[in-house]
Amino acid sequence: MNRTATALPPPLMPLTARLRARPAPLLAAVLLASLAVAVRCGAVPVALEDWYALLAADGRPLTGGGYVLWNLRLPRALFAMLVGAALGLSGALAQGLFRNPLADPGLLGVTSGAACAVALAIVVVAGMEPGLPMAWRFWLLPGAAFAGALGVCLALDRVARWITPGSIAGLLLTGVAFNALAVAVIGLCTYLATDEQLRSLSFWTLGSLAGAGWVLVLALAALLAAVALRVRRLVRGMNALALGEAAAAHVGIDVRRLRSHVIVLVALLCGFAVAWCGMIGFIGLVAPHIVRTVTGPDQRQVAPLSMLTGALLLLLADTLARTVAIPAEIPVGIFTALLGAPFFLFLLARSRNRIG
Repeated sequence: MNRTATALPPPLMPLTARLRARPAPLLAAVLLASLAVAVRCGAVPVALEDWYALLAADGRPLTGGGYVLWNLRLPRALFAMLVGAALGLSGALAQGLFRNPLADPGLLGVTSGAACAVALAIVVVAGMEPGLPMAWRFWLLPGAAFAGALGVCLALDRVARWITPGSIAGLLLTGVAFNALAVAVIGLCTYLATDEQLRSLSFWTLGSLAGAGWVLVLALAALLAAVALRVRRLVRGMNALALGEAAAAHVGIDVRRLRSHVIVLVALLCGFAVAWCGMIGFIGLVAPHIVRTVTGPDQRQVAPLSMLTGALLLLLADTLARTVAIPAEIPVGIFTALLGAPFFLFLLARSRNRIG
């Protein structure tokens, strides 16, 4: 029988094959459709004419659905996409750096390190007299979170390579140790906090995007664009690093410089995301795995598609957090944990032969 006669025409190709052929346009289309659903759903209905409220306002304050759309719901949805993209990209970079499919900034203690630094900033620095200038307060938490995430990244890189080089279990256990230490410091800060600081810590540690605004959207978009441009220059080296440090050095890659750059980028992404929306876990673990299942391990595709996938996952999780218990709101970190924890157990089951 002629094999070419039985080939499926393009419209009847399996969905997996079509995803492998053109994953980015399909993901972008699904993301835009999810954005349209997210801004429409909520306690206050948003009609089609509310999209033109800015043009019709003529300088007057927006009211009703127009105010909810342009000042609350749309910036929050865009912020969720940007934070999800940052977490997805950080997960892809961390897994490529440590050559470990289970390397996630949350599991390895990077997110907890950022959270620990933010808790110290809220309780210790914010309570200092005299108070900080207003211009500095906006950048206090992002700066502290970046410092905490960077410190954990550097310590994790050194300690894991020294104690258990090349061991997946050793890397994860080192991350567990850093997580435990950070959680202990956060608990101490909670014990020492005032009532106002305690409310801030409780709201922040559960993860929430309720504080989103256009200023945060623009700031995180600028940061993400700068990091994405830098990652484009690093993907060739990361593909070589996947073969081992010796092989990467043999083809002319400066491994030490590459590792330093990737560590700083992971710390930037995790630190700023944690500082502005709290602790949101497992997006950095799930998004790169979904992408690699479809496209393979090439970082030229894994990095940008992990951004799109992370944006989609967090946007869906935040939409559920806002709408499941209307008019109340459930912390979005709960939904990401419900998604990520079973997925992590599934990955552990698949990796049990390698872990031993």
